[in-house]
Amino acid sequence: MRDLVRDPMRIDRLVAPVAAHAPERIAVQGTREAMTYGELDRLGNRFAHLFLSLGVRPGDRVGVHLPRSGIAIAAMLGASRAQAVYVPLDPSSPPSRMKTIAADCGLLHVVIAPALLANWAAAGVTVPHFIVAGDGDPPTLSSDVEAHPWNEVQAASGAAVENPRTSPDDLAYLLYTSGSTGVPKGVMISHRNALAFVEWAAETARLVEQDRVASVAPFHFDLSVFDIWATLSRGATTVIVDEATVLSGRRMVERIVEQRITVWYSVPSALILMLESGALAEQGAPSLRVVFFAGEVFPIRHLRRLMTALPLARFFNLFGPTETNVCLAHKVREIPGEDAVAIPIGRATCGDVISIVDESGAIVPDGSVGELLVDGPTVMLGYWNAGNPVLAAHPYPTGDFVERGPDGEILYHGRRDHMVKVRGFRVELGEVETALALHPGILEAVAFAHEGQLVAVVRASDPGLSILAIRRHCATRLPPYMIPTGIRLVAELPRTTSGKVDRVRIKNTFTTDSGTAPAAAVPESISRSA
Repeated sequence: MRDLVRDPMRIDRLVAPVAAHAPERIAVQGTREAMTYGELDRLGNRFAHLFLSLGVRPGDRVGVHLPRSGIAIAAMLGASRAQAVYVPLDPSSPPSRMKTIAADCGLLHVVIAPALLANWAAAGVTVPHFIVAGDGDPPTLSSDVEAHPWNEVQAASGAAVENPRTSPDDLAYLLYTSGSTGVPKGVMISHRNALAFVEWAAETARLVEQDRVASVAPFHFDLSVFDIWATLSRGATTVIVDEATVLSGRRMVERIVEQRITVWYSVPSALILMLESGALAEQGAPSLRVVFFAGEVFPIRHLRRLMTALPLARFFNLFGPTETNVCLAHKVREIPGEDAVAIPIGRATCGDVISIVDESGAIVPDGSVGELLVDGPTVMLGYWNAGNPVLAAHPYPTGDFVERGPDGEILYHGRRDHMVKVRGFRVELGEVETALALHPGILEAVAFAHEGQLVAVVRASDPGLSILAIRRHCATRLPPYMIPTGIRLVAELPRTTSGKVDRVRIKNTFTTDSGTAPAAAVPESISRSA
């Protein structure tokens, strides 16, 4: 079976061999309905033929503004088969962000859910062609906009589209990430880039056609590349976990059990939610055999609990920015000991080559901290930049600070944009957050600099946890200048649509609420008293 689905050229060629061999196999399992490989293949072709009839040319960008579903995957597949570039758009993004992205990549065609059309009108964006993925007549739009109803997709040919003049270096998709500036940047990923990760990930997970892979990450987030394309590459089933379920640890565990999910990939926060709900301890998840996690540091004590709850699963810590997808991975072979502070981010993957350099660009010796550079097949083509691409440097400087340990494993020390100066001292915020998270009563913590002081926002499991206790805990692990002088306890931390902690919102809220910089003693105006 693997020989039937393997194709080294393009991601849009991954589905047809499975559809020909096993058309009735379930490709995408939604909350209420399923889509077979045969149906996915035909719908992908219908989208491709419709795009071509609407004038889509090789390299054109096609927006996909839909909730996670089989239809959304088919739209991305169809855009690729039409030699276009698909751009997955976040259904929860505000109109202003949609306007910025549409202008940057020059969207002329968008496949959209009917309920989301109002967002585009609110943004004042004129896209010539909307393909409305929903029953009923589309609403009347302005005279220079065509809204194509769903029956036009259904009426298009389901036959294969012949595209002999293609290359693995063709641009496959754009993923918009805000990075540290808050301004969306279009990361350009080629078919070769995507397949280098897809093949490695499918092999590492040992995916087979019987697997059922959870789709948790939003499609505009790079973790979803595994859920979609690695799963389809092996004839397995992508199981959509809807947004409401993702926000509930208990419901996620129930979904895993009901759907017999075997492979999971998410940010650690989603896994921690399942632990906190108690459902994982009560029900277990015996079907899970592989757990990938990435995107955030996984606090050791939570990882220890997770591995205890899932004794039969294999665990992998994957690492890499969107610009490189996964470039490092570490297999967690045993439950970390009580004295462990963090786990490694591993060794180079996917054919990539890494180096660690100092500020002058010289390779640092093992055991010394430097910036991580990555070269190889997963490194992006560059940033779109309004149609004037900024090509990626080779090797690509990630902005992450790491060191190589004595066993060759790479250890993470934080990001360049998380390095701050406090009272003349250089402080890595990740180190402060790790120390805070080691307190048994703290679930999550975010640290940042505010008006020359180091402050932290903390989510605690114990409502009676005192600020003094937190500071005393920090004093056992951090030098005095790294102990936050302002600490606020909160019930919840805001999150981005990808599930990560939303640092920008936290910092903005803290700044707005506190008014002035915290003094050396913790002021009541910016912290909850014990």
